[in-house]
Amino acid sequence: MKAILTVLGKDKVGIVAKISSVLADNSCNIEDISQTIMDEIFSMIMLVTIDEEQINFNTLKTLLSQTGDKIGVQISLQQENLFNFMHRI
Repeated sequence: MKAILTVLGKDKVGIVAKISSVLADNSCNIEDISQTIMDEIFSMIMLVTIDEEQINFNTLKTLLSQTGDKIGVQISLQQENLFNFMHRI
């Protein structure tokens, strides 16, 4: 399953590393990534593939949310099809 992961928060060392580690530890692949820093605010969008035989979507969502709490950023995970449906014009 493909999903959209978004991150927003104050920039600091290790944000990408910690999130990437959670994904790798749970057999998720980063398909595409875009990040920017605007006036010390870090934002990132990832397109990831989740191996549902390895981890349930909701379990991963919880793990990422807990990681965000630990490092002081907001992390959101949405299924790609839902994301696309919500952002249709």
